[in-house]
Amino acid sequence: MGELINEQSLVLIDARTGPDARERYNAAHPEGALYVDMETDLAKKSPDPSQGGRHPLPPVTDFAALLGRLGIDPSSYVVVYDDKGGANAAARFWWMLKSLGHEKVQVLDGGLNAALQSGLRVTDKISNPTSRPAYPADKWILPTANADMVAEAVANPDYMVIDVREGFRYKGESEPIDTVAGHIPGAVNIPYTGNLDAKGNFLSADELKKKYREVMDGRSEQHVIVHCGSGVTACHTLLAMEQAGMEIPKLYVGSWSEWSRNDRPVAVGEGLIEN
Repeated sequence: MGELINEQSLVLIDARTGPDARERYNAAHPEGALYVDMETDLAKKSPDPSQGGRHPLPPVTDFAALLGRLGIDPSSYVVVYDDKGGANAAARFWWMLKSLGHEKVQVLDGGLNAALQSGLRVTDKISNPTSRPAYPADKWILPTANADMVAEAVANPDYMVIDVREGFRYKGESEPIDTVAGHIPGAVNIPYTGNLDAKGNFLSADELKKKYREVMDGRSEQHVIVHCGSGVTACHTLLAMEQAGMEIPKLYVGSWSEWSRNDRPVAVGEGLIEN
């Protein structure tokens, strides 16, 4: 991280989540970091999660305007972190910016702890970025999938649907967030936590590539759909696959939060289907 400090076009983004995330940011954050809110900046309000899930994407124009307010334009070098190993809003922000065609964006490996350990000064001073025009983009360009596409994919052996949630949620042993426990029948469980080593850093590119190539068993990335609970932590696995030098697969944004609210089939355990 230290070598980026002198990068004039650097924009450092704090994407911590939780009910007191903004207060924690206000109290102490790496100098120059700008805060983004998962609930209001990286998703649109969802009065009905059955239509798009708990964290549907905001309109592109809204996100483009946010980037302008953050001082981000196509020349910016963006580094984003959260306090969950990049597994939460940092990966979502990365995916959204990549989906506008922005190339110079990275998630800080190791998250906030890595930023602090790198020697960045911490402050409670809130930076005021130089506002710019809205980012020049009018559509998401990375591939996404809807529920019908997922239903078709799990029925086709040439395709694969990856559920990145923890194993207990996939198996339906308990469900701490959504209203129904279980998983999409035919989806395979590859928890996002397996992208990290014991210290909370990403595995090497070679390790990640070996892992996902073996799981995909000859399938192309274009035939893979990745989902989680609400389209946020799934981006962690998309990031891991890009880090491995692979093409970014489709993101099912609505994820389990949408699927489970639409009377679609649900599996529990290792595959018992319930209607």
